Amino acid sequence: MMIKQLHKLFFAALFLTVGLSSCKEEEIGEAEDIPGLGGDEWVQGPIDKWILDSLVTPYNISAKYKWDQFEFGNITKTLVPPDESQVVPLLSTIKKAWTMPYVQEAGKVFYNKFSPKFFILSGSNEYNAEGSVTLGTAEGGRKVVLFGVNLFKIKGMAGYDAARDSSFVKDWFLHTIHHEFGHILHQTVLYPVEYKAVSRSLYQGGNWINWSDNDARRDGFITAYSSLNFDEDFVEMIAMMLTEGKAGFDKIVNAIPEGTSPRGTTKAQAQAALRQKEAIVVAYYKNTWKIDFYSLQNRVRGSMNKLF
Repeated sequence: MMIKQLHKLFFAALFLTVGLSSCKEEEIGEAEDIPGLGGDEWVQGPIDKWILDSLVTPYNISAKYKWDQFEFGNITKTLVPPDESQVVPLLSTIKKAWTMPYVQEAGKVFYNKFSPKFFILSGSNEYNAEGSVTLGTAEGGRKVVLFGVNLFKIKGMAGYDAARDSSFVKDWFLHTIHHEFGHILHQTVLYPVEYKAVSRSLYQGGNWINWSDNDARRDGFITAYSSLNFDEDFVEMIAMMLTEGKAGFDKIVNAIPEGTSPRGTTKAQAQAALRQKEAIVVAYYKNTWKIDFYSLQNRVRGSMNKLF
């Protein structure tokens, strides 16, 4: 799924934020013949042992970091392999801030049943003709592609800059995986139909790319990309609520400026829409999956705070 925002924070024009991106989505399919779980062969090394011990054995998840252009769908795009020194830090971060919070809150049976089973890593970003950047893609609910791996840095890595890199990792990698997992959940059991009524007349379709996040929030959308359609709105809410935490999400809602948006939405209406969407997400997790969303949110943010 691609997710949009102009990432102004990093390395001049090289890094883009979660506002200017998007995601590609397919219906959930069967987890059959997954490469890396018995299919592909290469000389195994320390990275492969870490993946086996940390992901394959406990969660039946594998990751492919050896280069294979055909894994990325569009072979016309210019991409580069991931630096192998980046692989374990990235996957370890995803495990700490996505896998473990869900396992601790919902249980290993739930997580193993619904989690994607195969990660593909690209060292570089995938740029699109209309100006967006693909942060990640999900195919059939079982395969997730992550781009920009060579830009990843967390505390303890050479060149780490807390002000720059913590936001980048949160907005790029962790937002993406929580967004994609949200799609898997709603494709399995659809969210309540009431969600579609909250902002029904305000969705932008493909015009989302011309909006900033601040513009979108004035009309009751948590990000510009969430204004694409109902499904993206729902999973963007999940991703933002989890990665920003309760305090961060409240800060975003409270920061909506006074006045009326160009499309006629008042501050009170925009805030009410976001709070209504928040309540539906929380109820969906509780009623459908027996998950306390706010507890999950605390676990995710607690894990992220240790990483940055």
